Amino acid sequence: MSLKLSMHQEDWIPTVPFRISNAVWHSFPAIVVELQDGDLVGRGEAEGVFYFEETPEVMIAQVEAVASQIEAGASRADLLELMPPGGARHALDAALWDLEAKRSGRRAWELADLPLKQITTVYSIGLEDEPSGQAEKAAAAAHQPVLKVKLGADRPVERIEAIRAVRPDAALVIDANQGWTLDQLKEVAPRLEKLGVEMIEQPLPRGADEELEGYKAPLPLCADESCVHGGELEQAARRYQMINIKLDKCGGLTHGLELARAARERDLGLMVGCMCGTSLAMAPAFVMGLLCDFHDLDGPLLLKNDRAWGMTFDNGVVGAPSTRLWG
Repeated sequence: MSLKLSMHQEDWIPTVPFRISNAVWHSFPAIVVELQDGDLVGRGEAEGVFYFEETPEVMIAQVEAVASQIEAGASRADLLELMPPGGARHALDAALWDLEAKRSGRRAWELADLPLKQITTVYSIGLEDEPSGQAEKAAAAAHQPVLKVKLGADRPVERIEAIRAVRPDAALVIDANQGWTLDQLKEVAPRLEKLGVEMIEQPLPRGADEELEGYKAPLPLCADESCVHGGELEQAARRYQMINIKLDKCGGLTHGLELARAARERDLGLMVGCMCGTSLAMAPAFVMGLLCDFHDLDGPLLLKNDRAWGMTFDNGVVGAPSTRLWG
């Protein structure tokens, strides 16, 4: 088998600048890897991990370093040895899944031995200067049944109160993006539970969350930055009740499925997340989501444009990807 590998960079523009506690995006740069086998082409998209400084240039260099092995027929399993976790491996892994699906005539979830189920994505409410700004965004998203609210250290409870006033119907999860201290978490968590918040994602900074060991939160805590790949699962399991699996972090669907099953063995809840991105990035994450409790696949909804044959989003329900898109 001889494949032809190519790749390029793309930039996708959000409808409005997207802000979290420690960053703001005016564009979402990505790489797209293509693997051609005759008339068949497998594709994968990755945005990389911004807090590990995974730029498109870094990811492209990582792909180029293993291009000869890939073109010679390296498998998805081989990738786990050839490359570290991260966006570059995710893009290659996704392209190999796509190509395998096209060769076999089977969908990617069938290859993963997973039954289809209905997936409802969260819709992300970015951070604003004032609680009223986030409430306005939540009100405008009246057709979205599940909201994921970005919070920082500034007035987190007041922001959720403002959102609850306009969206009493919505299911709510929140993401502090490493923006709190343990004292603040202890102070706000019971109040957030009373407001119907179902989960708090990454309240403390990566590398500074050992204080969570022994803390009994009134609602589940979910590790995002604190559980990048399977090598960090044991530590995360001592501090969190859930993990957020992002394929850009763990390095692709192949390892993501391994990580999910290992987390379930430890009785951890699961969320699938994304680094924004188009429907091409969401498609393998959709397969990952078939094992998860919460789903953050709203990347295309935050962009001005999506690519051709994009996935469908109907009042939060995510349609399975078309074969013209991926898998």
